[in-house]
Amino acid sequence: MKVSRFLAFLMIVALFFALAIPTYTKIWNGITLGLDLKGGFDVLYQVKDTPEEKVTSEGMIAVKNAIEKRVDSAGITEPVIQIEEGNRIRVQIAGLFSQEEAKKLLVQSAKLEFKAPDGTVLATGKDIKSNAKYVLDQQTNAAEVSIEFKDAKLFQSITEKYVGQNVSIWLDEQQLQNPRIQTVIYDGKAVINGQESAEAATNMANYLNAGALPYPLDELSSFSVSPTLGDEALHDTLYAGVVAFGLIFVFMVVYYRLPGLVAMIALLMYAYLLFAVFRYMHITLTLPGLAALVLGIGMAVDVNIIAAERIKDEFRHGKSLLSAMIMGQKRSMPTIIDANITSIIAGFLMYWFGTGAIKSFAVAHIISVLATFLTAVLISRLMLQLLVRSNIVRNTWWYGAPRAIATKGVVRKGGAKK
Repeated sequence: MKVSRFLAFLMIVALFFALAIPTYTKIWNGITLGLDLKGGFDVLYQVKDTPEEKVTSEGMIAVKNAIEKRVDSAGITEPVIQIEEGNRIRVQIAGLFSQEEAKKLLVQSAKLEFKAPDGTVLATGKDIKSNAKYVLDQQTNAAEVSIEFKDAKLFQSITEKYVGQNVSIWLDEQQLQNPRIQTVIYDGKAVINGQESAEAATNMANYLNAGALPYPLDELSSFSVSPTLGDEALHDTLYAGVVAFGLIFVFMVVYYRLPGLVAMIALLMYAYLLFAVFRYMHITLTLPGLAALVLGIGMAVDVNIIAAERIKDEFRHGKSLLSAMIMGQKRSMPTIIDANITSIIAGFLMYWFGTGAIKSFAVAHIISVLATFLTAVLISRLMLQLLVRSNIVRNTWWYGAPRAIATKGVVRKGGAKK
């Protein structure tokens, strides 16, 4: 028996579990879940022309940027905002929040204007900095919004010209207040008072910081998934994955024995690697993506079954244990490589021509195939070779061969029947 080979095998297994057991929870909790697993909404907007200007490609980018600012300002993380054909823009936001408030935030125009007593527009939201914030009046404890002009001289000129008069402040064609200019303001700073609450003041500050949308938006479609429904879908899919893994484990170990056990260890590596890729490459995991990963379990097992069957074929041809293992793995490679390449091609085609859920499935499918090749082909193959070369288990029955053939293999190997 070659102890070093067996120790190398044990070391690979031990290192994997030493790495995986303390970290798998952190990795899983760090994966970004899509709205179908976490809850959220998907809304599709039609970006419309204005009387003054038609929608351009630059305008679509401006709309996208404005929406991103608004979502960021609301503290909603990792939205998916995509420009689609036909001047449409799709927004997907996952997580726990008020969906109605979020949709209102997306389309609020935030058109801020300062008007003279005769209605002349003196300044707009474009003239103020993106640092509006909620503040508390120290004397009245009233909620206010602090704003600052980009050009302090502009605000100075307005207050100089209209000192003693009223300059009204309008938001989205609604008058917020009509204060009288008491004195000239030189530093460009002002507050908008009259807010109902701190939350209202914060929302207004967010609208102002995000700026006005360059074009109006019409909602074409929307659907939402409640967090509860998302949790149920995630739970059911994971339950299906665990059951599938358990059944496959029993089948592989009973039917293929040691190669089956090695295959299952490689399958655990496959699952761990997949989730690590999603976690550290910040790939959003959706329900179709999770289904693709569960499907990938079967594909990963197929790879090992192909190799195990080729090894059994070599046993039937009278090969020794080591020769059968080497030749079996070698003969299985072309089939495995062909299957993986065609699967990757199918994945790329689904991604290229698909949309939404199909793309999610395609991405997860491609990643799962690559992970399969690394774990179920390369690592599994290495571990099985180390196990065989260690000679710790020489009876070929333990490698999935029928008992009659196994007996024959032992005679050939040992030179005498045991």
